[in-house]
Amino acid sequence: MSILYDEGQQAIATESRRVLEARVSKDELLPLLEASGEYHTAFWETAKEQGWTALALPEAYGGLDLGLAELGLIAHQAGRTLSGAPFLTSSFGAAKAIERYGSDAQKTRWLPGLASGEIIGAVAFAEGANALPAAPKLTFTDDRIDGTATGVAGGLAADIAIVFANGPGMPVLAIAELAGVARTAIASFDNSRLFADLGFTGTPAEALVTGSAARDAALHILALQAVVTAHEQTGGAEALMEVARDYALTRRAFGQLIGGFQSVKHRIAELYGLVELARANCIHAAARAETPEFILAAAAARLSATEAYDTAARDCVQVHGGIGVTWEAGLHLHMRRARSLALEQGNSLFWEDILVDRLTGEAA
Repeated sequence: MSILYDEGQQAIATESRRVLEARVSKDELLPLLEASGEYHTAFWETAKEQGWTALALPEAYGGLDLGLAELGLIAHQAGRTLSGAPFLTSSFGAAKAIERYGSDAQKTRWLPGLASGEIIGAVAFAEGANALPAAPKLTFTDDRIDGTATGVAGGLAADIAIVFANGPGMPVLAIAELAGVARTAIASFDNSRLFADLGFTGTPAEALVTGSAARDAALHILALQAVVTAHEQTGGAEALMEVARDYALTRRAFGQLIGGFQSVKHRIAELYGLVELARANCIHAAARAETPEFILAAAAARLSATEAYDTAARDCVQVHGGIGVTWEAGLHLHMRRARSLALEQGNSLFWEDILVDRLTGEAA
C-alpha cells in the first residue's frame, strides 16, 4: 500500500467527516468536562448506525471485513471533531483480541455484539504508567481474575475487558465479563474518556492465550489500538493546524494580519510538517498490520502522532493569544484530548523503548 489513499478510502473519509461535523458540536462536548461517567451518546449512536463498529471485523460475525486503514480514516475524522467516547478504539481492541486468539465459541458469543456496538469492550493492561507490565498484579487462577486494573479507558461503561494477568507460573491473556465488577471513576480533565479502576474479585474469566505468547499477543493488541489512536491524534492535530491558519489570516495586530509575522507563519508551517509526517506513519503502520514489522511501524506512528497533537494543541492556543484560553473558544477541548490520548495505549517513553528495542535487534 502506498502512502496515498485510494478512491474508496477517500470516500470513507469524506462521508465520515460530513456526518461527524453535522452531529458533533463543541456546545455538546463542553458540558461533559464537568460530568463524571457520561459520554457523548450522539457520537456513539452515529458510530453504530454508520457501521463503524463493524468496519474491521469479519463478515462471518457481522463485520464489514475492511481493515485497519479504513478504521484509521474514521478515527482521523473522529479526532478532528473530538469524538466524545473512547469505545471505537477500545471495542476494536477487545474484538481483535477475541478474533485473533479466541475459540470459535468465544468468537460466536462476543464478536457479533461488538460489531453491532451493543457490547462495549475495554482493554485493561496498564498498571499506573506501565502500559504492559512484565509481571502484572492481576492474577488468573481457576478461571477467575483477582486484583485491580487501573486507569482503564472506557472502563465505566464497558461490558467486557481483555486483561493481562499472572496465571499459575505463566502470563495469561484473558477475557472477563464486567457485570458485578467494582468500578471506581477517575476524575480527569477529559471525563468523556470514562477512565476507571476495575476491581476484580473472583471474577469469571476465559483464557485467550497462555504462556510466553501471551505478552506478545497483548503487545500486538496494544499496537493495534495505538495505530487507531495515532490516527485520532493526527486528525486532531490537522484540525488545530487549520484553525490556527484561519485565525492567522483574519486576526490583525499592529496594522497587519498576524499571519504575516514570521513567528506565526513559521509555527503553522512546522505544524503542517508534523501533521504530514504523522499521517504518513499512520498509513504505513495500518498497511503493515499483518507483517513482522508492524510493532515497529506502530511505535513510529504513535510517537509522531503524539508529538504532532501535543505541539498543535499548544501552538494553536498561542496563535490565538488570550482568546485561546477561554472556555467558549473550546481550544482547551483539544488540549485536554491531546493529553489524554498521549497516555492511553502507553505513553511516549513506553513506545520509545519498544522502538529502540526493535531497532537494536535489527542492528545486531
